[in-house]
Amino acid sequence: MTEAVTPPQQPTLPPLPDTEAAVTPADIRDAAAVTLAVGVSGVLLGLLWTWLAPRVQYVSNGEAVFLRDTESEARIGADGTFFVLALGLGVLTAVAVFLWRRRGGVPLVIGLAVGACFASLVGWRLGLWLSPGGDVPAAAAKAGKGVPFDAPLQLLAYGVLLVWPMAAVAAHLALTALWGPRDPAPESWEGTYPPPHVHAAPEPPQA
Repeated sequence: MTEAVTPPQQPTLPPLPDTEAAVTPADIRDAAAVTLAVGVSGVLLGLLWTWLAPRVQYVSNGEAVFLRDTESEARIGADGTFFVLALGLGVLTAVAVFLWRRRGGVPLVIGLAVGACFASLVGWRLGLWLSPGGDVPAAAAKAGKGVPFDAPLQLLAYGVLLVWPMAAVAAHLALTALWGPRDPAPESWEGTYPPPHVHAAPEPPQA
């Protein structure tokens, strides 16, 4: 007679741990707060740009308006000033957001990027509004023939409007990668299940 071999019993798997929601309402509120705070800080960019940007001067001959110094680099300097200010404010806002919420998250980064884009637009338009000589013909008529007057601020390279959001997102991701909270190490499953039952090979019949 041969002994009946019973199949091994399958071990019961432990229940999977509960997974948290990817995006919570608190994350959305934090992202909205970051968007609003960073967007409002664009006022600071506009004020600093108006104050620090080099001035371009025009002069009128009574019929047309010309640059007073055609070799001046002040027009490019306005773009450079905006670039440096936007870069510095982008890094500062990234540090502030990271210190406020170290855990980071996709909604927080999206809120930072959207707020930084809005801040750049606010700073640009505010700088144009605050700069002197917004109405060039009126400013030329007021100054008189041959008298130089300040030209309004303007951006020649609109790509600098993306400096703030790019710098903010890059700096925030770098800070999160270096000093952000780490994910817990996965639990070892060793010893969770019983060892498999090994059946010995049947002995050959003896003569």
